[in-house]
This record gives sequence, C-alpha cells and structure tokens, in this order.
Amino acid sequence: MRIFLTLLIGLWLVSCADNQPGNTATTTRDSGKENSTNKATATRNSKNSNQNNKKSQFDFYVLALSWSPDFCADNNDPQQCSLGKKLGFVLHGLWPQYNSGYPSNCSTEKMPAAVKAKFPNLYPNQKLYDHEWSKHGTCASLTPEEYLALSKSLKDSVTIPKIYKSPEKSIRVTPKKFKQDIVAANSALSENSLAVNCSGNGRFLTEMFVCFSIDGQPTACSQELHKRAARSCQNPDFLVRNVR
Repeated sequence: MRIFLTLLIGLWLVSCADNQPGNTATTTRDSGKENSTNKATATRNSKNSNQNNKKSQFDFYVLALSWSPDFCADNNDPQQCSLGKKLGFVLHGLWPQYNSGYPSNCSTEKMPAAVKAKFPNLYPNQKLYDHEWSKHGTCASLTPEEYLALSKSLKDSVTIPKIYKSPEKSIRVTPKKFKQDIVAANSALSENSLAVNCSGNGRFLTEMFVCFSIDGQPTACSQELHKRAARSCQNPDFLVRNVR
C-alpha cells in the first residue's frame, strides 16, 4: 500500500511540473516571436513589391521609328547621316507610356557594354543605347538585355512597305494614305495603332509611333498621342524625304 501511495504522489508531482506557469510563458514568448517575425517579413515583402511595381505602372509602349532622312536634313551625325548610308525608318526608342505623359529616368542602372554588343546596329548610332535605356528603359521593369531584346522584337515585327523602305525620290502622301499603306503591310495593326508625326510645320514626315500593349501586342495609341500627331501634321499632305 505504501508503495502504491508513493507512486501516486510521484505521478502527481510530475504532472504539476509540466503545467508550471514558466513553461506556458516560454510557449507564449516563442509564439509571439514567430508572429512578430512573420509580420516583419510580410512588411518587407510588401515594401519590395511596391518598389518593384513602381516602374511597371504604365499603360502601353510606344515604338518610335524615326525617318532618318528628316533627322539628317538638320544633323550631320557621322554614324547615321554619312552619304551612302541610305537609312529609312530607324529605331528611335521603345518608350513606356501613360495615357497622359510618360515615366522617365526611373533608376541609375547602366547599360553594360556586353549587352549592347549582343544587339549590333539596333539603333542608328551608339549614343542611343545609353540615352534610351537611361531615359525610358529603366522604367520598363526589364533588365537591359530584356529591354533591348523587346525593342528588337517589336521593331522587327513591323513591316515597312517597299515604297517607304529606301525611296530614291521623295514621296508626297496624306497622313491617312500613309497609315493605310502601313496597315496594308501589317495585318495586326490598325490605323489607331499608329501616330504619324511631322516636322517643318507639317511639311515633312519625321517619325511614326507604333503602339503596343505591355505584353507586346498591337494596341491603340492614346488620344494624347493622336492629338499631338494631328497638330504636327497639320497640312493636307507631307513629304517623305528620299534617302541618301
């Protein structure tokens, strides 16, 4: 009987020790640390996500294709404008765009020389690689290589009609007819996907904007771009200067 009572007392003491307040407090502290850690991690992740999304908050892309003969009429860039180059439409840039305005200079990240080397002759001169990346590419939420790859892909997706590739003689055309000619050569495009810009108070073709969605599909340009283009090409027709 004594042995049996001794065993019961021993079991009771062990049970009391397991339920001491100190053990409960340890569990509570550990749980609190875990909750605190999870909250801190979630906060950091949320901040990082917000920072990463800042650059990608734009509405569409503008693929800006400049008419090189118009640029070279007032500039003497040796890479682009030397006699015999005979450049027509050239890539000015790929620009993230808001429906009103555009973001610019979103970071100080540089364009590595090794990346430029992977895309030779993408631009008509070397200066544009750094300028376009710094001003526009840094706002696209892409790496330098991804940005140049997308620029090349979208540029190559636009077929320039034969009449406008390297005209030996200048061409006079209306803005409406010019757009129709581009759309006829590009079934995925519509006239709303294009904004045509002029120089010389509407006398000369200077640039064509082709608008793409963020995932690279043709889309309508904004009303802002269409209105600006209409103001620049205010004459009934314009001259497409010949290459040289």
